[in-house]
Amino acid sequence: MPNDIQFPFGAVYFRKSNPPREHWERDYGVAGEDGLNIFRHWFMWSAIEVAPGVYDWEEYDRQLDLAAKNGIKTIIAELIHAVPDWAVRKYADALQVNADGTKLGSYMGVSAATGGFSNNGGGAGALTLNCPEVKEAAGKFLTALATRYKDHPSIYGYDVWNECNYSADVDYSSYAKAAFRKWLEKKYGTLKVLAKAWHRYSYAEWDDVEPPVHMAPYPECIDWLQFKRDNFYDQMQWRIDTIRAIDQKNVIAAHGISGSIPNMAANGCDDWLAASKVQVYGFTWIQARKGTEPWKTWYGVDINRGAARGKPFWHAERQGGPLWLQPQVIGRDKEDGRVAEPEDIRIWTMTSFAGGARGVLNLRWRPLLDGPLFGAFGAYGMDGSRTPRSQMQSAMAKWANDPAQKPLWDAKPVRGEIGILVVPETQEWEYLLSYDRKEKPYPEAMWGTYRAFLDNGMQPDWVHIDDIDAYDFLYFPYPIMFTENQAARLKAWVEKGGTLIAEACPGYFGDRGHVGQVQPNMGLDTVFGAQEETVEFMPDIGDRIHFKFGDIAVDGGGLLQSYRLAGGKAHGNFDDGRMAVVENTFGQGRTLLIGTNPSVAYYRTNGKSNAGFYAELIKWSGRTSHAALSNANLFARVHKGDAGSFLWLVNPTREAQTTEVKLAAEHGSIGGGAPVWPLDSAGGKIEVPARDVLILPLAGG
Repeated sequence: MPNDIQFPFGAVYFRKSNPPREHWERDYGVAGEDGLNIFRHWFMWSAIEVAPGVYDWEEYDRQLDLAAKNGIKTIIAELIHAVPDWAVRKYADALQVNADGTKLGSYMGVSAATGGFSNNGGGAGALTLNCPEVKEAAGKFLTALATRYKDHPSIYGYDVWNECNYSADVDYSSYAKAAFRKWLEKKYGTLKVLAKAWHRYSYAEWDDVEPPVHMAPYPECIDWLQFKRDNFYDQMQWRIDTIRAIDQKNVIAAHGISGSIPNMAANGCDDWLAASKVQVYGFTWIQARKGTEPWKTWYGVDINRGAARGKPFWHAERQGGPLWLQPQVIGRDKEDGRVAEPEDIRIWTMTSFAGGARGVLNLRWRPLLDGPLFGAFGAYGMDGSRTPRSQMQSAMAKWANDPAQKPLWDAKPVRGEIGILVVPETQEWEYLLSYDRKEKPYPEAMWGTYRAFLDNGMQPDWVHIDDIDAYDFLYFPYPIMFTENQAARLKAWVEKGGTLIAEACPGYFGDRGHVGQVQPNMGLDTVFGAQEETVEFMPDIGDRIHFKFGDIAVDGGGLLQSYRLAGGKAHGNFDDGRMAVVENTFGQGRTLLIGTNPSVAYYRTNGKSNAGFYAELIKWSGRTSHAALSNANLFARVHKGDAGSFLWLVNPTREAQTTEVKLAAEHGSIGGGAPVWPLDSAGGKIEVPARDVLILPLAGG
C-alpha cells in the first residue's frame, strides 16, 4: 500500500452530523487503542460550502486533528454529489433530467441523514457537471478542500467517487444532450455518417439528434450507453486532476460496488475503468444486502482483484453490524447477514484478504442515529461502546499490523487456473436485448460459470478482453455480441496457443449489433471448426434444453445453437440428435463450442445441475488446481511473494472442517513453519475452525 501504514484497517467515521460531537475524542481514543489506523469521512459539499464561497470546515478540521493525536490516518471522501441547497436554486437549469422528463431534486441522504443528495451517484448529484458553471463551482470546492488538508499530518489521501456508478435513467438535461452531440461528432465526423450508422436519414442539424429514451437493441442505444460511461468517467478524471493540481503527493483512491456483473452497462459499474484511474481501488460488499452464500463473498473480492490489474485494492466498505428493515433483508434468515456476529466479520474479512485485498474499512465505525439506516453496520454500539464485534475487529487489526505479517501482505494471489471472459460490449448488447424481458440470462451465465469453477476447487479469475494475453485458458459465457476487432484478438489468441471454451452463439451480433449471416460470426467458424445449423432464441423455456457431453447428461439454458462440422470434431448431441458440442484445434490452440448455456442451469439450480459437467471440462482442459482439497466445504488460495509464499484455507461454514491438501508442484509444500494466523492444526489432516481461515507458510515453491 502507498503511504506509511503496513495494513490499512479502519472504518468510515464522520458523516455529518453523526457521531455526536461530544463523543469524538473518546471514539478516536478507543479506535487508536483497538488498533484501527485509518478513518474515512464524507466531506459533503452540501455540508461545507454553506453559502457561495463560504466554507464551514470547523468540524472536519477537528476530525483530522483528533486523527493526528491518536495515530490515525484520514481518507477524505469528496462528495460533490451532495449538492448545497443554494446551488440547486442558483443552477436550477442544470438539474439532471430522467428519461421520463422529471428533474432530480435535493433529498435526504439515507447513508448520512443529511440533505443535498439525489439518489444518483454520478455527476454532481442533482446537478450535471456538463454545465460549465456547476463544474466551476464544484471545482472551487475541491480546490479549497485539497488546499486546506494536503499538508495535514493525518492525511492519507482522497476517495474521489463513492461507489462508482450512476442512475440508468440520467442524464437528459440540455447540457448532457449537448455533450452527447459533441461526443457523436468526434466519433462519426459528420452528421451524414451518423445518420447512416443510426438508420436515421432525416437529420438536418446536429440539434436534431436526441438521445434515445427507450432502451432497445439499436446502434443509437449502444452509443448512448457508451457516451454515458465516457462522460461520467471523464468527470471522475476531472475530479482527480483538480485535486492533483493542488496535491501531488497523497493517495488517490476510489471504490465501486463490485457491480461489473451485471450493472456495467446500465449503471456504469465499470470496475476496470474506475481502477485504471486511481492508485488504490476498493469495493463495497455487504452480506446483509447481497446474501452470505460463500460464492457471493468470493465474487465480491475476486472481480476487484481482476479489475485492479495488480494495483493495491481494499475492502473499502465491509459490514460490521446489523441491518434493520431494509428491503434487501426482508424474509431472509437472521443468520443470513442480518445481525453480523463476530465470527461473520472474521470470515467476511479474511475471505477478502485471501482474495488479495490489502486493507479494510468498516462502512460505519458506529451506527447512524437518524434516518432509515439507524443502527446499521457499526461494529461498535449505538453509543460508541465496545462490542464482541469490535473486539473481533480489534484483534484482527492488531494482528494485521504486526510487523511479523509483512511477508504475508507482500505476497499476492497467484493467477487463477481459468479466466472468465468479460467483454463490456457483450453486456451492453444483452442489456438492450433483454431490456423489456424478465429473463436476464447474461448475469446468470456469468455468475453460474464463476460458481461452477469455484465449486470445483478452482480459482476463476475475471478477465477483461483487453487482458487476455496474460491467460492461456478462458471460458466465455453468453458471448452473443462483440466487435470485429475483439473477434480478431480472440482468433489470434487461440492461434498462439490459448484454450477457449465458448457457449452458444459467439459473436452472433457483431459491430453495432448487426447479425452475421454466417455463424459463428466474423470468421470465428474457422476457429471453432463448425457452422450453425439451427438456432433458437427462447431463454424463457431454456430449461427444456439437454445434451450429452461424452457420457455426462447436461442441462442447458438460455439459447440453443446446433452445428454442422467445418473442420472440428463432434463432442456431444442434444437429446433430439442435433450436434451440441464441437471441439477443434486452431493453430497451436484448442476450442470447445457448447451450443447452449449450461452456466445458466448451474446458476438457477444452485449447482444441483451440471457440477459433473464442469468437472469434466476441467479434465478436458488439462488444468489442475493450485491446491486440491478433499473437503468441498473449504476454499484454497495460494499467495506468492519474494519474502514467502502462503496457503490460505477458508472455512465459511459454522463447523470446524478437516481436509487433505494436494499442492501443485510449482507451489512447493506445506511445512514452512507455524501457521501465520494463530490457529492450531492437529492429526494427519488439516483442521480449519468454523467461520475462520488457516494460513500456512509454504516451502520450496
